[in-house]
Amino acid sequence: MDEELAKLLEPYAEGVRELTLRARAKVLEVMPEAVEQVDLPSRLVAFGTGPRTKDTVFTLMPQRDRVNLGVYGGAELPDPAGLLKGTGKRHRHAVIARPDDLDDPRLRALLLEAVSRKRG
Repeated sequence: MDEELAKLLEPYAEGVRELTLRARAKVLEVMPEAVEQVDLPSRLVAFGTGPRTKDTVFTLMPQRDRVNLGVYGGAELPDPAGLLKGTGKRHRHAVIARPDDLDDPRLRALLLEAVSRKRG
């Protein structure tokens, strides 16, 4: 784990740190070429096709008892299982409260669809 990511995760409970690292591994599994950036002031990790905000595909936002996996453009994705939460015009997030949440094939399908759409 790099120093900035360690600094971001330091204030969180061990379980949230572990969930964040597992969620990071899942994001990198579906998007191995992702440019990863730790944003300490915003308390998140961004993954995208490049370094600009408009390049962002996913974010990981640790919370007190969970991790929110943000999906840029998630409002436009088909989500029949209702995994994506939020009310923004474009962005949504999946709540990762347990390690098993990351093993849901419906979540993987959403992530792959988000990557596919960003690649165009």
